Amino acid sequence: MSGRPASEFGAYVRAAAEADRLVVQPRMGFGDPALMRSGLAATRGAAARTVGTITIDAHTRVGQLSAVESALRDGVPLNGYPVVSHPAATTAWVLAGIRGPDFPVQVRHGSADPLGIFRAMTAVGLGATEGGPVSYCLPYGRTPLAESVANWARGCELLTRLRDGGVEPHLETFGGCMLGQLCPPSQLVAISVLEALFFAQHGIRSISVSYAQQTHPGQDREAVAALRRLCAELLPVHDWHVVIYTYMGLYPQTHDGAYRLLGQAAELAVEGGAQRLIVKTAAESQHIPSIEVNVQALEYAARSARLAPCRAADAEADSATYDEAAALVRAVLDLDADVGRALLLAFRRGHLDIPYCLHPDNRGRTLSYIDEEGRLCWESTGALPLKAPRRLRSRRVTSAGLLADLSYIRRKFDITQRAH
Repeated sequence: MSGRPASEFGAYVRAAAEADRLVVQPRMGFGDPALMRSGLAATRGAAARTVGTITIDAHTRVGQLSAVESALRDGVPLNGYPVVSHPAATTAWVLAGIRGPDFPVQVRHGSADPLGIFRAMTAVGLGATEGGPVSYCLPYGRTPLAESVANWARGCELLTRLRDGGVEPHLETFGGCMLGQLCPPSQLVAISVLEALFFAQHGIRSISVSYAQQTHPGQDREAVAALRRLCAELLPVHDWHVVIYTYMGLYPQTHDGAYRLLGQAAELAVEGGAQRLIVKTAAESQHIPSIEVNVQALEYAARSARLAPCRAADAEADSATYDEAAALVRAVLDLDADVGRALLLAFRRGHLDIPYCLHPDNRGRTLSYIDEEGRLCWESTGALPLKAPRRLRSRRVTSAGLLADLSYIRRKFDITQRAH
């Protein structure tokens, strides 16, 4: 370890954890460089322990750079920052005097082929980003999974070259957020761990593992404990932390309902021993949030975290969620010593199978549902290597039932608030 560059991003989050401060982070991205710079400055100035975010626009994510050029030429607003199309000098100006060891910045994107994005960000010394060969492939398009695995292997190699300039790259898995909702927590945990192992196998030494808040607080605590335990057991790097995402599905439409859900996400992060929280705002269901709304959400999340009760972070580590996640991870790792090849075999054989995911490389033989207590459960396990029966209950899945499950959180939090 002596002489190695430390990850600016990982070191910052670690220092915050040692001071019992949860790091809160927006999902902010603007096409206009001046607005992006203002957003970073406002995030840095928030009354919270924050890191900055540059979220990439939708066209850049899928390589449609001609559409970006047209938008920039015609003054059409983009839903994120086009890092590939803006000159490196422009991005350097956006960051100048704002980004540093006391305020690291992460690039967020959503691409199954991140190489162009990685080249653009590393050109200005940015080494923190996120995604994964599975999680940024299956939900987002029809890129073959084998192509995504190869792209991400090359992307990891590209990021490791930052060390030549004294920058240790940091990669965050998106596997704990597959499809945003209705993927049972055990599989979210498993894919997050597997993507972290993929990163490590391809030379990444600073990693964060994600988990997205789901439908039941107790089940979520079990999932975060399972994630921490599996990483401690399997991850061959020392610099890693857990990041919680505020609920990724249909968000409450009422202001109070949205903030109550965000508060529960902050509590989950603290109670689960996570070190960072991706924040959503009260405007999520209506429009792209403004800078001001983002800062308000960051400060609310930080206050909620300070008030959250402390508990033994691994109190739920021995659970059915852990047992299922461990079975999935170990079944995949048994397929091949190369994690990328193992992932491809796992999806081919149905050992990993995402409910309601229409990607051609996903078998689509698993189903899930929300039970009477609000827990997210397997309806059908397909070829997953689980001890659970293939069919867990006798009911016919209907479009009405699926829509009810998709809107479960929105209805629960909006109705509760309106009742008050």
